Order: sequence, then C-alpha cells, then structure tokens
Amino acid sequence: MLMYAVISITSALVFYTTGVWGEKINGELRKWHLLVFWTGLVFDTLGTTLMGRIAGSGFEFNFHGVTGLLAIVLMMFHAAWATLVLFKGDEKKRADFHRLSIAVWAIWLIPFISGAVFGMAGQR
Repeated sequence: MLMYAVISITSALVFYTTGVWGEKINGELRKWHLLVFWTGLVFDTLGTTLMGRIAGSGFEFNFHGVTGLLAIVLMMFHAAWATLVLFKGDEKKRADFHRLSIAVWAIWLIPFISGAVFGMAGQR
C-alpha cells in the first residue's frame, strides 16, 4: 500500500505543479488546467487516504495534519474557483487567476515536504 500512496502523492505533485506553472507560463487559465487541477486533487486525496490507512490513524492535530487538511481544502477551493472563472468567461479574472494558483501551490508544498521529511524520519 505504501508504494501506491507514494505514487499517488507524487502524481499529485506532478499534476498540480504542471497545472499551476502551465497556467503561469500560458498567462491565462485554460480548460486543460482544470483537468490537471482536478486530477492533482484526486491523486492528493487518494495518497492522503492511503497514508492515513498505513499510519493507522485518522486526522491528527499536529503540524502535518493541520497543513495537510488546509492544503486539500485550498485545492478544492482552487479547482472549483478555476472552474467558475473559466466558464463565466471573465477575461480579466482568467488572466489574473495564476496569482491564486501560485499561492495555493506554495501552501500545498508545505505538507508535501513535511510529510516526506517526517515520513523519512519515522515520525508523524
């Protein structure tokens, strides 16, 4: 199960990073970004669920638990907001959306990195 969890979390990193930086480089939000954001969220949720099962616990009120929960909530908000912005057709919001994307991605990296560090150290 650990292998599937690591593959899922790593896939989330690849998809989410590709979407965020692809949007930044393109200069505006596009439909393919939505697909990549939602795919990243699915992989992150799957990987987090699998890691929780491996650890044998649910949510833990510690640094990694709190930042991880915040990251998933922000990813959901980000993907939903991207969907609304894209389909409402507001060109200014589409062009400026990358600011939110980069902020959410940077926050998402905190539990990703802390999970790797704490996991390698044998801590939770």
